[in-house]
Amino acid sequence: MWRYVLVTALMLGVQVSVPPIAVSSELSEIQARGRLIVAVKDNHYPLGYRDATGELRGFEIDLARRLATDLLGDADAVELLPVSNVDRVNVVVEGNADIAIAGITVTAQRQRITSFSEPYYLDGAGFITTSQRINGLGDLTFGRIAVLANSSTLAHVRAQLPQATLVTVPSYQAALTQLDAGQVDAFSGNVSLLTGWQQQDSRYRLLDDVISIEPVAIAIPKGTHHSDLRRAINQAMGQWDSEGWLQDRATYWGLR
Repeated sequence: MWRYVLVTALMLGVQVSVPPIAVSSELSEIQARGRLIVAVKDNHYPLGYRDATGELRGFEIDLARRLATDLLGDADAVELLPVSNVDRVNVVVEGNADIAIAGITVTAQRQRITSFSEPYYLDGAGFITTSQRINGLGDLTFGRIAVLANSSTLAHVRAQLPQATLVTVPSYQAALTQLDAGQVDAFSGNVSLLTGWQQQDSRYRLLDDVISIEPVAIAIPKGTHHSDLRRAINQAMGQWDSEGWLQDRATYWGLR
């Protein structure tokens, strides 16, 4: 898994160099503080969510705690800061979190303002349905497909299924409402999110087809003074991969 995501990351090209604007802590400051501040999701099962007791759990929560162990020697030496999708990168750029492990895909636009670790997961656009007659892309050729408005998934679906009717929706809840009412044949979104829907409700079926590959990585402040932090994170992740721990955690959480 690790070698595969590394090759994919290299294919994305070199990061754009801009003057550092982040003010988050350097590695030495984090170690002196004795606590790593990590921005995470709390509503994106199985990456990061709150369980019945309100405790944060998920694949990325496991990564944050393991990173605290490797950098500070204590899995509990981490402050988990739940953030919205809009703020995932901003909290790192503005210095309100040391790093973000929050389902952030590596894009050229994001690379202009923040740095990234090596990828720890490959996400991509997939499809979920409640219809038993839909088993693959061929069954959606002329179908009605819900897609989040202004999402990158929209262009991927248009290119892959030009004859389908795309129904833009403002939120995931709106997509679920249309799926449940039979107003659309499928919804297209990130496979990690759709996996969580399927795990939580057996009515939803995730198709095998994935129409894009999007590496997911840890957001780290830009600038040479954060090189030690970025290097330590990448070294830790390399160890996770060589141990098989990274793949084990992904498998445990049902991620493809």
